[in-house]
Amino acid sequence: MALAITLHLLSVVIWVGGMFFAYMALRPVAGNLLEPPVRLTLWVAVFKRFFVWVWIAIVTLLVSGLWMIFAELGGMANIGYHIHIMLALGIFMMLLFMHVFFGPYRRLQYAVIESNWETAGEKLNQIRVLIKTNLILGLLIITIATVGRYLS
Repeated sequence: MALAITLHLLSVVIWVGGMFFAYMALRPVAGNLLEPPVRLTLWVAVFKRFFVWVWIAIVTLLVSGLWMIFAELGGMANIGYHIHIMLALGIFMMLLFMHVFFGPYRRLQYAVIESNWETAGEKLNQIRVLIKTNLILGLLIITIATVGRYLS
């Protein structure tokens, strides 16, 4: 159980912390300092590296979470409602990330390759909105995970 919890928490820190850094620190600075071609190229490179870690985090979260639920906690019928909420929101976050990855991010990559800065900017803005949504959900899940068992 200790290993599963550790891997689970590290995955959350990597994913949610990465989104927080990108949204709250990197985005405003890049937007103020860099012209669109450089800024959009930077974001493609940043996402390329970060999204590898998000995929690893997603797999680790699913495996460790389901392991804890079924092998350690006795299955879905034996867990608190806060874990059900955490699981449902977590799966929604994963699906939202997959939409970003296979949709706007792919189109952003192609637009940057083609130097179509207007389309690239539109796709980056779509990604920004979706990452903001996922960041809010991630922070909500952390709150539920932290205080949920005390509310039941």
